[in-house]
Amino acid sequence: VVVVLVLMLMTRFFHMDALNWLLQRFSVYLAVAFLIVFQPEIRRALAELGKQNVFGMTPSERSMIDAIVHAAVLLSERKIGALMAVERRIGTRGVQETGKAIDSRVTPELLASIFHPHTPLHDGGVIIRDNRIVAAGCVFPLSQQDEAVRSLGTRHRAAIGLTEETDAIVVVVSEETGTISVAFNGRLSRGLDEDR
Repeated sequence: VVVVLVLMLMTRFFHMDALNWLLQRFSVYLAVAFLIVFQPEIRRALAELGKQNVFGMTPSERSMIDAIVHAAVLLSERKIGALMAVERRIGTRGVQETGKAIDSRVTPELLASIFHPHTPLHDGGVIIRDNRIVAAGCVFPLSQQDEAVRSLGTRHRAAIGLTEETDAIVVVVSEETGTISVAFNGRLSRGLDEDR
């Protein structure tokens, strides 16, 4: 952008009208390309701008968090893999449509039964919005980050992938180790206990 602006100023100063006209037309296409290439970042920035200050959690939000934590600990102890996403401001409708619609209150028992092996929805992820489970068995987008992320399992890559595209918070339970992790903003915090 800086190079194009400098070139436009130079062509105007030296009266290179044809080249100046060409650069002006090119700048329109550059702006459109900028919007297309940086669409996820622009979307996330706009969502952050629209964020309202929250002075505390409501009792229903606290109840939902407790239910998710309790379910994660329960699944971790039994080494049952899980993927639970809490939708925030950026919607996840496209991801929800890959699973089965559910409209239920968030309870540890329901989450544990969804991820129990040999149940129809255990392979995908769960989307939670407004303190309710809205979809289960969802296919999350995989992260395309560097080799460090690619060495992770599919569940962890899916958790990071969803948080790269949205502002969701994703809780992951590893099937192999029972480790609880949380993904947010494209980053994964691993080895969490119930308190953390």
